[in-house]
Parts: sequence; C-alpha cells; structure tokens
Amino acid sequence: MVPPGRSRSRGRALVRPLTRVLETVLYADDLVAAEQFYGQVLGLPLDSRKDEAFAFFRVGESMLLLFRPAASLANAGVPRHGACGPGHVCFAVAEAELEAWAERLAAAGHPVEHRQDWPRGGWSFYVRDPAGNSVELATPRIWGLPEPVHDLSTGPTSHGDRLTEPSAQSASG
Repeated sequence: MVPPGRSRSRGRALVRPLTRVLETVLYADDLVAAEQFYGQVLGLPLDSRKDEAFAFFRVGESMLLLFRPAASLANAGVPRHGACGPGHVCFAVAEAELEAWAERLAAAGHPVEHRQDWPRGGWSFYVRDPAGNSVELATPRIWGLPEPVHDLSTGPTSHGDRLTEPSAQSASG
C-alpha cells in the first residue's frame, strides 16, 4: 500500500531525497560525566534521560543521543546497536567563533588535541569528551557548506542561537 501523498513509479515509491541527519549516537560508560560535558560545557539542552541508560540532547533541529553501551545492547525495544572504541561527532560552528570555543573547552579541562586546516577552506579542532569520544568543532566551509547564520544583535532568534556560558560547575571539572 502506498501512503497518502506518495505515488509509485515503475514499481517503486517516489520519495524525496534525505536532507539531514536526525540523530547521532555516541557511547559513554559514565553518563553523568558525559551529560555534564554536553550539557554544561557545550551548552546543549537536555531533552530526556534515563539513569544508567541514556541522555538525549537537542542540537538545533537534530538530536545527539548518548547511550551506555551495555544498556543499548540489552534494549529489546529497538534494534541493538553499539560501537567499539571512541566515536566521533562534529558540530558546526561559525569560523569566527572557533577560537572562543577552543578557549572555553580548554578552560573546562578539555584542551584541543588537534587543529586541522582543510583543502576546501576553513579549519576545525578536536577535543575528547569524558568517554574518550572525538569531538570536532568546525566551520561548515570544510565541506563547502555555508557558515551558520546567527543574529546575535537582536538576541536569540531560535533555540540554536542562544549564547551559552560555561557554568562554575563545568569549569571545575
């Protein structure tokens, strides 16, 4: 059966191209430390959490899902998933803000591990989260994509435009 609003062409349903990633998953044994890093240090709003299982964060119109590895493998509600070794995530940041982010992360105990200039233009840097995952902050120009647009002169225009400041708790580790 073809869902409403869809049609078939040569036996295949016509669909629109995929346009964004909805969820990105990382794994952390210590969800409390990971929740502090992503919530307090990076300033991501916590969407939901379950002790010893997961913490979900909003990132603009996408979600970052943090799972305790054992919990994600034992979950019978959705297909099992997991990873071995450190994962990687890259957050888009306006190039003019990259240096300030590097300073903020270093002050919170997460020094820059590597800086990279990219052939298409722009640069990025990498830090480690408490679980050892590789966290990259980059200008989208590294992929030939436009810079994020923020109108900070009139205050936050959307959830993703709010300014975040490290809390005293995140700066102490």
